[in-house]
Amino acid sequence: MFKPISLYIGLRYTRARRSNHFISFIALVSMIGLTLGVAVLITVLSVMNGFDRELKNRVLGMIPQATVSSTQILTDWPVLANKIEQHKHVTGAAPFTQLQGMLTAQGQVAGIMVTGIEPEYEKKVSIIQNHMVEGSIDQLKKGEYGIVLGKRMTDALGLRMNDKVTLVLPEATPSPAGVVPRFKRFTIVGIFSIGEVDSTFGYIALNDASTLLRLPDGAQGVRMKFDDIFQAPVVSKEIVQELPGNFYASDWTYTQGNLFSAIQMEKAMVGLLLLLIVVVAAFNIVSSLVMVVTDKKSDIAILRTLGASPKTITRIFMVQGTVIGVVGTVAGTILGVISALSIGKIVGWIDTTFQLHLFDVYFISYLPSYLRWSDVVIIVTLSFLLSFIATIYPARRAAKIQPAEALRYE
Repeated sequence: MFKPISLYIGLRYTRARRSNHFISFIALVSMIGLTLGVAVLITVLSVMNGFDRELKNRVLGMIPQATVSSTQILTDWPVLANKIEQHKHVTGAAPFTQLQGMLTAQGQVAGIMVTGIEPEYEKKVSIIQNHMVEGSIDQLKKGEYGIVLGKRMTDALGLRMNDKVTLVLPEATPSPAGVVPRFKRFTIVGIFSIGEVDSTFGYIALNDASTLLRLPDGAQGVRMKFDDIFQAPVVSKEIVQELPGNFYASDWTYTQGNLFSAIQMEKAMVGLLLLLIVVVAAFNIVSSLVMVVTDKKSDIAILRTLGASPKTITRIFMVQGTVIGVVGTVAGTILGVISALSIGKIVGWIDTTFQLHLFDVYFISYLPSYLRWSDVVIIVTLSFLLSFIATIYPARRAAKIQPAEALRYE
């Protein structure tokens, strides 16, 4: 069987037991360091991707990705919504009317942002229906004054389904007793559980919101959902330009853009710092090969005497270093992929078993992990590249050894 001599000898050096055990130890440390570096990098980036995905799905599933509003109440919002949905990047449109106020019940008070919605349209743009614990947004009907609240809000106020709660609006109403705020009694017809937003948002029927604000039946604007949320600023402006009348657009980058930018920056910095582990492992490969070259001077001299060219000697030690890099990278990739796919369950088990409550302060109750194969490919490529570069200096140093000098004292 044909075997290139450089490949054959390089693999033989890799498998052979060296007389200098310290060199073997350094090579093993290099391989283990590369394995751990790749595994940790894949795992941590998967967790960062998981948090990024949860934010997109949960936070942007509740707040509008973009809105089209006017200076006047939109009494013909169904026509506007249908026209907006005709845009190729829009997957849904729904009317809304927002009002801020306070909820009072059983002596407790909490601030809230209340949104008037049409349930059938809201399902196109929001994830709320998928996270209902009790009841349904379909119970929000004109004139019945039902309200859908988050679980954290109901727990804080000590409320349950079908309980009464009073909404206090900041708009004052003149009366013989003076100026008093506006009150309205609502019945809880649904409870949802999504995360941190549970204590912030509430939903009522669109027409009920108009009645509370003493406005004609209609909507303040239309919220939109896109096939790509990062195109929201561009697409929303395009839609406004195509609409006749005085409309203006707003999108999620105004309210949540800083949060997502911070996550992307954090992911980049964490990835860069963890990549240093792989760089250190690559430097260990350099030191390991330098010591191997020193240990194998006589072997190199004999090979040169038998006719091996400097290029052949270079390739022998590049093969040896590359094998260390390949084994470490492959092992790290396998370990990292397994860890990324199972870390949520492992951390969840630890949290439950030891009652640590690690995620009570976050908007989710578990550790999310989302493995992107594109990240794995980039990490593996960089690891291979660094490992290969690390072999160049020791291999070229081996090729410069002169046979006469190496065998003088043998």
